[in-house]
Amino acid sequence: MSEVFLTMAMSLDGFITGPDDNAENPAGTNGMRLMDWLSGGGASDAEVPHTFRPTYPNSRLVFDEAMATGAVITGKRTGDFAGYWNGDHHDGVPIFVPTHRPPAENPYERVHYVTEGIASCIQQAKQAAGGRNVMMHGAYTGQQALKEGVLDMIDIQLRPVLLGRGRRLFDELPAEHTELDLVRTLEDPGVLHLRYVVRK
Repeated sequence: MSEVFLTMAMSLDGFITGPDDNAENPAGTNGMRLMDWLSGGGASDAEVPHTFRPTYPNSRLVFDEAMATGAVITGKRTGDFAGYWNGDHHDGVPIFVPTHRPPAENPYERVHYVTEGIASCIQQAKQAAGGRNVMMHGAYTGQQALKEGVLDMIDIQLRPVLLGRGRRLFDELPAEHTELDLVRTLEDPGVLHLRYVVRK
């Protein structure tokens, strides 16, 4: 059965970008340090020619799981900053965007704007994923999914850096407890991969 997981690289003090993130600098000042766990993979791999993968084995596992998903959900801000990956996040899977204001024109066949709310967006993405998991990007979108009780897992790539300022992953959640179960811990140099299941 398809599950939806939010995946995010995060500093030890809870930031997912540095300060002053914008379309020209999506990760903010010094924020690209959070993505260093992806580095070192080179342009090709012996098992999968002409495909980028991280160097270290646990990071490869996490990366490969993300690339095996059957659909992507992204917040509109994240999607705008990323240029919607030119309409192809990976392997031609559909991309769903929950938003109150879809653009007047959509140049990407695989990008679908959903105006009926996050629960409907997730339902559509799961159906399109064909039994595979659904990957979610975006702090605000993840927060909305948590509020609605429709997020299944949270994958954190925890980096040993204190950014001090920036955009936090969980800033806008209500003052209610959301219980999580830590179900997997994987370590590679410079990163701790944490997987949490959201208690329903």
